[in-house]
Amino acid sequence: MKIAVVVGTRPEIIKMSPIIRELEERGKDYDIIHTGQHYDHEVSEIFFEELELPEPDRYLGVGSGSQGEQTGNALIGLEKAFEELDTQTVLVQGDTNTVLAGALAGIKMGLNVGHVEAGLRSYDYRMPEEYNRRLTDHASNLLFAPTENSAEILRSESVWGDIHVTGNTVIDACLQNMEIAERKAEFDFELPDEYVLVTAHRAENVDDKEILKGLLNVFENLDTPQIYPIHPRAEKMFKEFDLYDRLKNIEGMKLVEPQGYLEFLVLMRDCEYILTDSGGIQEEATAPNIKKKVFVLRKSTERPEAVEADFAEIVGTDDEEILHRIKEFNKENWDPKEGPYGKGDAGKKIVDIICEQ
Repeated sequence: MKIAVVVGTRPEIIKMSPIIRELEERGKDYDIIHTGQHYDHEVSEIFFEELELPEPDRYLGVGSGSQGEQTGNALIGLEKAFEELDTQTVLVQGDTNTVLAGALAGIKMGLNVGHVEAGLRSYDYRMPEEYNRRLTDHASNLLFAPTENSAEILRSESVWGDIHVTGNTVIDACLQNMEIAERKAEFDFELPDEYVLVTAHRAENVDDKEILKGLLNVFENLDTPQIYPIHPRAEKMFKEFDLYDRLKNIEGMKLVEPQGYLEFLVLMRDCEYILTDSGGIQEEATAPNIKKKVFVLRKSTERPEAVEADFAEIVGTDDEEILHRIKEFNKENWDPKEGPYGKGDAGKKIVDIICEQ
């Protein structure tokens, strides 16, 4: 069975890394296809090297563009690559344009398609990712749901593919890649003894001046220093709204460049808690070698299991409510239950299932 592992963005590479390692260890016949949705070839090679993964067998160089352009170009490139590589089974992960393109190319060519991290839903129809994940789930033959909750969502939607609850490969990745991070992570700034880790980049937050002003008020009133690896989009909007000087002058605020994955793993592990609008961080924070509270700066999440397990908490974007909740949290003796996304063997389970087909 010739397997194609399709990736296009850094989170996809991270979450596919345990599967790639498992395929490599078992000596399976597989190819890595990188669409280049987010990275140029040189940056991509460096990232694979950092994670000590084999280089991609194909790099498509799709690059940026509108939703339609990016998806269409990836679809065309992947169809050609699958034909040239004699692919029989396609693996995609997550909810990007690359994922949808990979699934569509695969099913139209009569190939088996496996969706890693199937069944996630935010029900926020402002997000293109919501359509990508839903359509991919309904197109795939094999659905690798990270939790029973995700599997139940798939059943309720009457998907055609076979559903398997495997845990989330992000936990495998945190455990495996932290060992690499401890050897390779490098910082060009000094880490405080205690700090809050901040990330905020989603358009619905940073494109709204009032929300940014509220977040500034939160940062200004925290008792703990903060490290904010600021996303270029967020930095652009802070400047556009004439709020950047106020941000950089906050006492205890350390604005830094976006960090590499290995550095970010260390930052998560060593922080006090996390303020974020990211989805993936809500999962990573539940890993047994990280275990951090995440305050979600959104009105919804596609990771309800992290909320139910008391790792993540949706606090929205109202500054008074956020500050009130953090003040309460600082008085609590937070002791989370076991993480909801498995024990770090999802990659092995997924490869087991593929090999049985």
